[in-house]
Amino acid sequence: MHNLYAIYRKEMRHYFVSPIAYVVIGAFLFISAYAFNVIVRQIMERAFAMEMQGMQFGAPPPFDVPILAMGSFFGFLPTLVLIFTPVLTMGIFAEERKRGTMELLMTSPLTDLDIVLGKYLAALSVFALMLLPTAGYFAFIFLHSEPMPPWRLLLVAYAAGLLFGGALLALGTFISSLTESQIIAAVITFVTFLLLFFVGFGSDASGGIGAVIHYLAITNHYEDFTRGVIDTSGLIYYFSFIILFIFLTVRSIDSMRWRRA
Repeated sequence: MHNLYAIYRKEMRHYFVSPIAYVVIGAFLFISAYAFNVIVRQIMERAFAMEMQGMQFGAPPPFDVPILAMGSFFGFLPTLVLIFTPVLTMGIFAEERKRGTMELLMTSPLTDLDIVLGKYLAALSVFALMLLPTAGYFAFIFLHSEPMPPWRLLLVAYAAGLLFGGALLALGTFISSLTESQIIAAVITFVTFLLLFFVGFGSDASGGIGAVIHYLAITNHYEDFTRGVIDTSGLIYYFSFIILFIFLTVRSIDSMRWRRA
């Protein structure tokens, strides 16, 4: 555990000593704040139009602004994750290999699992720091709503965001372990993420193939959580996805050790 924490602390220091974390978090918050503002404005305009229509033709239907805003924002979140997570993972191992410091790590009294988990958890922590300030958007709108929506829905939605981001970070970490070029790692990671997104479009196929595609599509499980539904199959999917790619990354690091032996 001490070795793992040493790697984690080193990686966190690397993120925040360089401008990487500040640029990524700043850009993420700027785009997310703009998107949230647009979403709320559009919802309020629709609510106002329905209210005016209701005054002419009877009582308007109920319009839950906070829940609609939350659904729209978390529906847009995967797009932001798709853009920003390759930046967080591209240098996790690629930079170490390019600078030649990977050999130092592998000859130190650290296990491959310590190295991989320390780096992965640091990237996940930066991702969580990206998400955390966005909770302020919903805290404001929830506290000014009557009646106040259940906070459980918001907690489940953020848990979905962390699971979704954590799964893609695990995949990006594995890809970074395969190359010395950060640019190549970022491009391959981005293209792989796109392919995972597009898998969901094939989930409408009928029969067993459609069911398999639906289960493999990374966004389908995410959508269940954003509706406030804690799906056990979704939890199993994301944790299995993370464990699989952490295991593959450990094997990739181990193969480097054997090639240099």
